Amino acid sequence: MKRIKTDYPGVYYREIQRVGRKGFEKVYYVTFKRDGKKVEAKVGGQYRDDMTPSRAAVLRADYIERKQLTRKEKREVVKEEKGKVTWTIGKLWDSYKETRTSNKSLQTDKSRYILYIKPTLENKTPAEIILLDIDRLKHGNLKSKSPQTVKHVLSLLERVVRHGVKRGLCDHLPFFIEKPRVNNITTEDLNPRQMAMLLKTIDEDTHPQAGPIMLMALFTGMRRGEMLKLKWKDVDFDRGFIRIMQPKGGIDQTIPLNNAARDLLKTHHKTGSEYIFPGRAGNQRTDINKAVNDIKKKANLPKDFRPLHGLRHTYASMLASSGKVDMYVLQKLLTHKDSRMTQRYEHLRDDALRKASDLAGSIIEQAVNGKGKVVKLED
Repeated sequence: MKRIKTDYPGVYYREIQRVGRKGFEKVYYVTFKRDGKKVEAKVGGQYRDDMTPSRAAVLRADYIERKQLTRKEKREVVKEEKGKVTWTIGKLWDSYKETRTSNKSLQTDKSRYILYIKPTLENKTPAEIILLDIDRLKHGNLKSKSPQTVKHVLSLLERVVRHGVKRGLCDHLPFFIEKPRVNNITTEDLNPRQMAMLLKTIDEDTHPQAGPIMLMALFTGMRRGEMLKLKWKDVDFDRGFIRIMQPKGGIDQTIPLNNAARDLLKTHHKTGSEYIFPGRAGNQRTDINKAVNDIKKKANLPKDFRPLHGLRHTYASMLASSGKVDMYVLQKLLTHKDSRMTQRYEHLRDDALRKASDLAGSIIEQAVNGKGKVVKLED
């Protein structure tokens, strides 16, 4: 292909047929001297890389000053690094965890790695792992674990390997890991008797924060972590909303401050801390499990009912079963990033709509049986 000069020294292009499209595309190259030798480097296409002669000239200057490496030089560096280090699962894990934020999720992943992956796969490269290794992992330490745990461990292994592949440190696993199918859509709820007993127990409990935080979960549907991070400045009593900082979905959200939550916070004891439910020395609380579980036991709630997350489910179930809240609004109130998470409550809304439809049918039946007489109905 013919080289065509540009107005910029050392920058030229060739015209090639566009892939999958009509017409031609300019592909830019630069030339320069490196250690007395002439170097030619491809820098990008006119359309696929949005490359222009001026941008190519800037890249050429960076190459000359060694601010950037050419594509070929990058490949050589990666090849050299791969030659220096045997990137086993253990080394890939060390690299992977350095890129992660230190939080509860990382601590959980550390436990999964140490307990299940490290004992058998630490010293193997991804290319050395065979299906039998995965079967041994599943039927070894993971044999007695739930399908959800097995899925989490296998997904962690995939993420660690994918981390290495993206950085050119290793190859993909030579096969697809088949993970167990998990039905983890659970919806916890309380019947009227259980709800009454819970409210009575909270009223009698002396812990300054356990009862109020359980009521906050019930009134707003907020997550445990969101409530523990909640500060007084995040509550706007005048405009009536709560700002949720760094929720599970990642983007800050606002939810309405309803009257029940407003009354609760107005009467909640202030300690001088910026946090509404502070821990020691006014710092952010990290745990309140024992106190809320004590209330759960005294209220004689089911053993598998989770005191805070279960009340979030109860909040959502009450709204969905009312038939007055559509799934989009419920998704916004629960700050679900994915609408599929909200769909678990769809059947409750369907039940409410079905009852409303049955009521309409009975009203019509009444009218027909009354031979066209107007039937007065109470609200």
